Amino acid sequence: MNAKPLLPLILFALAAPAAAGTPPARTPMSADARLKALYTAEYAWRRQQQGPGEDTPNGPAGGLPDAGPAAQAARLARWTETARQLAAIDPAKLSAKGRIDYLVYKGQIDALLAEQRFRDYEKPLTSDTSFWSDVAEAARGRFVREADYRAYLKTLRDVPRYFDQNIANMRAGLQRGFTPPQITLAGRDIGVAQVVEAPGDDNLFYAPFRQFPAAIPAAVQESLRREGMAAIREAVIPAHAKLLQFLRTEYMPGARKALAATDLPDGQAYYRSKIREYVTRDMTAEQVHAIGVREVAKIRAEMLAVMREVKFDGDLTAFLTFLRTDPRFYPKTPQELLEHAAWIAKTFDGKASQYFGRLPRSRFAIKPVPADLAPFYTSGRGGPGIYLLNTYDLKSRANYQLTALTLHESAPGHAFQMPLANENKELPAFRRETYLSAYGEGWALYSEKLGVEMGMYETPYDRFGMLSYQMWRASRLVVDTGIHALGWSREKAQQFLRDNTALSNHEIETEVDRYIAWPGQALSYYMGELALLDARARAEKALGGRFNIRAWHDAMLQLGSVPLTVIDLRTDQFIRDGGKGPYPDEE
Repeated sequence: MNAKPLLPLILFALAAPAAAGTPPARTPMSADARLKALYTAEYAWRRQQQGPGEDTPNGPAGGLPDAGPAAQAARLARWTETARQLAAIDPAKLSAKGRIDYLVYKGQIDALLAEQRFRDYEKPLTSDTSFWSDVAEAARGRFVREADYRAYLKTLRDVPRYFDQNIANMRAGLQRGFTPPQITLAGRDIGVAQVVEAPGDDNLFYAPFRQFPAAIPAAVQESLRREGMAAIREAVIPAHAKLLQFLRTEYMPGARKALAATDLPDGQAYYRSKIREYVTRDMTAEQVHAIGVREVAKIRAEMLAVMREVKFDGDLTAFLTFLRTDPRFYPKTPQELLEHAAWIAKTFDGKASQYFGRLPRSRFAIKPVPADLAPFYTSGRGGPGIYLLNTYDLKSRANYQLTALTLHESAPGHAFQMPLANENKELPAFRRETYLSAYGEGWALYSEKLGVEMGMYETPYDRFGMLSYQMWRASRLVVDTGIHALGWSREKAQQFLRDNTALSNHEIETEVDRYIAWPGQALSYYMGELALLDARARAEKALGGRFNIRAWHDAMLQLGSVPLTVIDLRTDQFIRDGGKGPYPDEE
């Protein structure tokens, strides 16, 4: 007889309690272990909800998320139960690291649960994003292997089901008055129409099939082209045609006329939940509005000082008009704008090691915003591997604001901070891979201001451009709360930006429509920057000559994307540690 099966019995006998028939006592899980078990299981499930996982090195498994009623009910149930289990964990019993994980995770769950309870999925679009434009991004992905194309084909074939589910959700939102304001939907059907009107190989979804990696055999390439064209013809175009009909005949004509989030169903609570989500502090609209008014006045004084420095003869309104209209301040070609941004980004590279100890391995490309999005898109947007720059309507793209924009969207802003978080394997996945607007946008706005210390602003006009961007974000505190809680009109919001920023009229219109259609998100930027500036000032005062800017930046960036309260806690620890950074060379 083989003796191997006896080993578990022997071990069990050695471990058995003395009293016969009494089961062995189970060691209770620590608070840290319970938290880890909870977030590990939920986050793995959450990623599945967002769509099929990665099954190739360079692309998703294909297909699109489930947006139907059963899936939405399951999400509500899961996050309700997760919140209950999280409330049963005492933060006082967690380790220092566990307490930060708890705060970050609780913020995520609270926001996800609120979105399900308010049925945000019935309004799956803002002023410049939508579920259909998100799907279009699949055509701009990275295609290296045949498996990437097979996954993409699966996604294309899944478009009708996904669009039908979203149309059903939007129709439910329409019936209860839960839509973006009608004024923000003008022209939003253009991108959908472009897909319907391009049945051949000029369709944007056909782009990956125009050129293949050389490693894919010619016969396979031809087969993939045929399958791609068939999927576009039989699935993608009909789904977009159905969506276009719905948008033009039902949704856009029937959308609500009122602007304020507080006019939505249960609107007061809804807008308060958006303030909590995007500011990560429990504040009233009135409190945020008051901070905005104070900061606008402070920045206005700084802008007037620059105006005097350049010896402009006139008031601030006249100076802003001069900046908006003088052709010397605007690029003449899209390529000129792109090349200027590349020069600014490369200039930062030469200064980076003076201000940051740990640099991300990930690089980023600078590309123009796709033509189908550009008319509705912001000046630029950045993230891991990409800095999108809007080259549409060049008379709206001031050169004097380009340095601030580039620092914000590329490095040391979004295309710097987000990869650093993702590369930090000491963080759990739910912190590496997720984004909190208050931190991420606050850091990017802080990066603009850091440009003054770094000597990035070459002229007083460039510095004024930075101040105008600071004013723009401070003005958002006033405008967002004004629109959604204090009864402001669209025209009043536009005039406030016109009076206080150097934004072009086109940008003012698109920005105000963005705030109207996306309640609360615009509050993230300046509130996040204030938290970082206050924390840094506190560390500098406490540490004096021991304060090391590289170490403090690394301590902040090591956190990933966190609620603003965590910035305060980490700075407290930084001070207690005598200003030591998180890496050995910062001892």
